[in-house]
Parts: sequence; C-alpha cells; structure tokens
Amino acid sequence: MTASVKPRSRTEFHRLAVAAVSGLCDDAVAVTFDVPPGLADVYAFRAGQSLTLRRVIDGREERRSYSICAAEGERLRIGVREVPDGLFSTWLVRQVRPGDTVEVAAPSGSFTPGTGASGRHVLIAAGSGITPVLSIAATVLREPDASVVMFYNNRRTSTVMFADELADLKDRYPDRFELVHVLSREPREAELFTGRLDETKLESLLALVPDLDEVGDWWLCGPFAMVRTAADLLRRTGVPPRRIHQELFYVEEAPPPPVRHEDVPAGGLTSEVTIVLDGRSTTLVLPRDAPVLDSAQRFRPDLPFACKGGVCGTCRAKVTVGEVEMRRNFALEPSEVDAGFVLTCQSVPVSGVLTVDYDQS
Repeated sequence: MTASVKPRSRTEFHRLAVAAVSGLCDDAVAVTFDVPPGLADVYAFRAGQSLTLRRVIDGREERRSYSICAAEGERLRIGVREVPDGLFSTWLVRQVRPGDTVEVAAPSGSFTPGTGASGRHVLIAAGSGITPVLSIAATVLREPDASVVMFYNNRRTSTVMFADELADLKDRYPDRFELVHVLSREPREAELFTGRLDETKLESLLALVPDLDEVGDWWLCGPFAMVRTAADLLRRTGVPPRRIHQELFYVEEAPPPPVRHEDVPAGGLTSEVTIVLDGRSTTLVLPRDAPVLDSAQRFRPDLPFACKGGVCGTCRAKVTVGEVEMRRNFALEPSEVDAGFVLTCQSVPVSGVLTVDYDQS
C-alpha cells in the first residue's frame, strides 16, 4: 500500500538566516538564505519559482513575493531591486545583512520548465525580470540537448542585474547560449541593440532567431507593457499559446490594501463558500461583490497571499464546485485556468455554492 504524502504548506513561514547579501548593481542585491537540513524538502524549488517574504512594519503585516534566481539544486537565493519608497525592497537592499533572519514561506509558482526541458528556449526579460529567467536558463542548459537565446533589456550597462552570472553562463555554454543585451539609454555599436523592447524592436530581434517554429518554449518576464507586447507579437507570428509563458514582476508602488473585515450587508447577494487549506475545510457565507480571499481572511487568516494584484500567483487555488469571476490574471497559464485554477485575490463568487481548494496542485 502506498502512503499518502501531505503537500507542503504554502501558508507556513519559517525564519531563515541570511547567508549572504551580494551587490548586483547600485540598487539591487541577491540575498542567499541558509536552509537548515530539516527544512530542505520544504524549500526545494523549481526553476522560475518565487518566495513570499513576511515582516511586520508599524504594526501591519506586509508580504512581498521575490523570484528565485538560482538554478535548481543550488542554494536558495532571490534577486531584489530597490523600488523608491518600497517598504520591503529598500529594507532588503539597504539594511539586511548576513546573520539576520527573514520570515519565508515555501517556494511557489508555475512559471517553470518541465523536468528535463531540452529543446530550444527563447527568454525575453527586462530589468529585474531577469531573476526567474536566469534560474530557468541556468537549469535548462544543464540538458545537453537544450539551447537558449536570451534578450535582456536595461537602461544602462550599470543597471544590469546578474551581469557576471550571465557572462559565466555564456562561457560555460558558448555554443548553446546566445545572450543579447539591449540598452535603452546607452548607445550600442549596433542600433538594433539600442532602445526599449517595444513592438518594432522585438520584431527586429526575433529576426535573429532562426526557425521560430522550432522554438519549444518562450519565457517572458518584465513590465506589463513589454510582456503583453511580446506575447501578442508571438501569437500573431503563429506561436501556440501553450508555448508562451509569461510573468510580471510585482512593483511596490501600490501596496496591497488592508483587508476589510466587514459583515455581509443585510439583503446583499451571498454564496456558501467552502475553503479547503492544509487538509482543513471551513464553510462560510461570503458576499458576491468582494474577492474570496479578502472576505475569507476574516475567518481563515492563514490563507496564502502576497501581492493581491493578480501578479504573483501565491493565492492560487482550484475551484472544485461552483463558479467564480476572475477579474484579473497575470500569473496563471491558460492551461491552469482551463483546469479550474483561479487567483482568489481576484475571484468573486458567482454561484450560490462554491468550493475553493488551496491544496490542489
């Protein structure tokens, strides 16, 4: 008889010691965590996944999601770029030092290649969007039949994150890794490599990729406009949507609003919602004009979340009974949505009876 294995909890935080803080450029660092042997399975990660960090600031709990920048099997490490007035990023970039401890949840996210991801990969990143893309590139290049083309957009040479790591990858895999830096505010020898990754520039750069129809996977990560422009362009050129993977990096300019713990107004439309998390079910009466996550947190404060903007995917769950309306989605692949997964921070109940299961993988 096969024993069942309980899935690791996305809601449990552990204090991890900071092993190293490495400067990447003036406003960005890589933070490496020391994972105790007893938590090795909890923090085993796949390329492209992220970590949710938690701290209390002025009596209020804040959470942020940061992408892992290490290849699979390497030490747990995230890349962080400082955002002006960022509550979390400024702390990590300017104040955190080796020996400090940080509350960290288990890795999560589906912006990941499959096991043994050989074949051709094209990666398009801008700014701190390089963080998960670096993890993916370093991991897939271990496969002898894999090749990677990477287009990386920054303002200037001095703002390039992970410049040394990218150069090392190029030296290690000279025949299978092609790296193209595009700078928007610094002239390059070739005009093609100067400017922003807008539609015109992307069209010109894609002409450098031979046999586009043979590319197995496209990985896009960066600001909304770049990611959306690149994805639309690829679809117009005939790339199947299932081969286009996209992720936005969360910007701290608009922190998630505080959770409002309000009673359901008398006479308002409600739904009977069952929440399943860590093997425990809770049935609640929730309003239909507010996201499931916000409404249910009054009764289940352990629900997983980070950005609450439909970007990070931390609040991902599966609707097993009933129906919701998902207002925004910048984190889930089309195949996940087709399978019934939703972002609970963006999903309002539609049906009278609803079950949302966070334990589904």
